[in-house]
Amino acid sequence: MRQIGIEPAKIIPPEIDEKPQKGELPRAFARRMALEKLLPAQNGFVIAADTVVAAGRRMLHKAELREDAETYLRLLSGRRHKVHSAVAVCAPDGRTVCRVVDSAVGFARLDEPQLHAYLDCGEWQGMAGGYAIQGHAASFIDFLSGSYSGVVGLPLHETSALLRGLGWH
Repeated sequence: MRQIGIEPAKIIPPEIDEKPQKGELPRAFARRMALEKLLPAQNGFVIAADTVVAAGRRMLHKAELREDAETYLRLLSGRRHKVHSAVAVCAPDGRTVCRVVDSAVGFARLDEPQLHAYLDCGEWQGMAGGYAIQGHAASFIDFLSGSYSGVVGLPLHETSALLRGLGWH
């Protein structure tokens, strides 16, 4: 957020159930999560976001275990996938807006040494889809259509536009 001139006054981790509903598609899930994370505005603007990596209809959640990350990376290797980044904003007067930004990301085919080196670096921990585009995984990306910052986790252009639309200066 500092890239667009915003210094958050507070960062409050959400305490919500982040499990998909039965039959919920990745894009709808990202939107619902951003809106559920959104707290009512107090004395300022509130921003909440969620990013979902999807291989088809399959959501690739935050990798907690090395095995999760390995499964995800093997699935993404040599193919394109979608990243759905939702941002929700609440203005001090209670008005709320939400936008989902869809990006397509292509991974080059990963060989075993690349895969294991990435897993060994540990950067995948807690990352949706088991990778961080802004880190070592940047070397795997052979295609990107959409929002780079959205794939990182917060679509900055759209966040700024939503804030301005609600009267933020």
